[in-house]
Amino acid sequence: MRPRDRWMLAGGRWSQGTGEDVFTMTDPATGEPLGVVAVSTPADVDTAMAAARDAAPGWASTPAAERGAALHAAARAVEGRLDELAALVTAEMGKPTGEALGGVEAGMAALRRYAELGPLHGGRSLQGGWGAADFTVREPRGVVAVITPWNDPVAIACGLIGAALVTGNTVVHKPSERAPHTGALLAELLAGCLPGGVLNMVTGGGETGEVLAGHPVADVVAHVGSTATGRRIAELALRTGAKTLLENGGSDPLIVDAGVDPSWAAGQAAIGCFANAGQICTSVERVYVHEAIAGAFLDALAERARNLRMGPGADVTTELGPLVDERHRTHVHQHVEKAIADGARPLAGAEIPAGPGSFYPATVLAHCTDHMPIMTEEVFGPVAPVRTVASFEQALNAARRSRYGLAATVLTRDMAHAQAAWRTLDTGTVKINAVFGGAPGGAATPRRASGHGFGYGPELLDEMTAVKVVHVQSAVP
Repeated sequence: MRPRDRWMLAGGRWSQGTGEDVFTMTDPATGEPLGVVAVSTPADVDTAMAAARDAAPGWASTPAAERGAALHAAARAVEGRLDELAALVTAEMGKPTGEALGGVEAGMAALRRYAELGPLHGGRSLQGGWGAADFTVREPRGVVAVITPWNDPVAIACGLIGAALVTGNTVVHKPSERAPHTGALLAELLAGCLPGGVLNMVTGGGETGEVLAGHPVADVVAHVGSTATGRRIAELALRTGAKTLLENGGSDPLIVDAGVDPSWAAGQAAIGCFANAGQICTSVERVYVHEAIAGAFLDALAERARNLRMGPGADVTTELGPLVDERHRTHVHQHVEKAIADGARPLAGAEIPAGPGSFYPATVLAHCTDHMPIMTEEVFGPVAPVRTVASFEQALNAARRSRYGLAATVLTRDMAHAQAAWRTLDTGTVKINAVFGGAPGGAATPRRASGHGFGYGPELLDEMTAVKVVHVQSAVP
């Protein structure tokens, strides 16, 4: 891990910050130290927010095409350090190299997409009087506080930061305390293409995030992370009047209908449950399979789980990397143990492996029931809890009983079932016959405990701006 003694960016200048508190990063694959990271103090957050506030008028008045050109330059800068950024992601949170590279490439694509869309983002004309002009314009909201997670630290940050910057806002970014080296290098690359103060960065955990989210200078607070943290951010922002964009926890269901090939369906379930060790915002968290194919489906899924190659993310043969840290592994295993105690039957995994690192095997649990926490809460690990159902309607009803509303997937050959699913599932995204995928730039807004506001796509530009109505009329002689 490259040593770094600068952890705060404010007004175009890097510094160590003013505090003495630090925390030590460890490699999730080996448990070895990765480096010591400084924690930003409330005074440091004040300094970064002041820098963003001071830079806001100049950046807002910069022509949109020039802001777009700056984002294109930032994308090129990220591309030039692609391998280094991906290696940092792998080192800090354990993601296999190929998936880490994919996340950085997704971040570059987001920057380029917003670089093109930003200059085209405008208002509309209104039907007014003959001697007047009436129209709306979209203006930057001001200072955006961006708080991002560890599971996809480059792609998520680039999307939120890119949309904020191209619409004329300035940003203070707090990367996750579990991916600070990645966040610092990304800030270095992006800020190098921008005027001083347009992009700023602070570091730390929940305490730093609270100061940032509740800061009176913030006009928007954008957060991707847990539901508990999102609710706290909403409380803090309510006091200041800041707009919030929250993508929080989920308990995404997968429905496997009768008539589909059980081996193919098991492959989809394995991707949804085990990709990035289950540490994806829209990972499959619970599975409902029709009894007509349940036996074959469970056999195939358990076989896939047992055959996944588990190892360090830096090993190119690895298919299942470690969880982000020991604390998270304990959280995942406690859910699995509780489910087994309540009657679930393990078909694969379910045991903590010997040796260093925070590895956890791909786990398949049969005989799960709706009252089990593993079927109602976000586990965020490589676990496939499965309930067998007697009909598609039973599966659909069970899938709908959740306080979350992030995404859902349905595998079916029945078009009527597909139509019923996307019309009735109360989630921001519904996927038919593919657990991941979709058109570039797609967006959806999470619902209920999963948050609110668009976090991706062209709609994010609307979230980052405020509408002003303008009426222009000739002066009365």
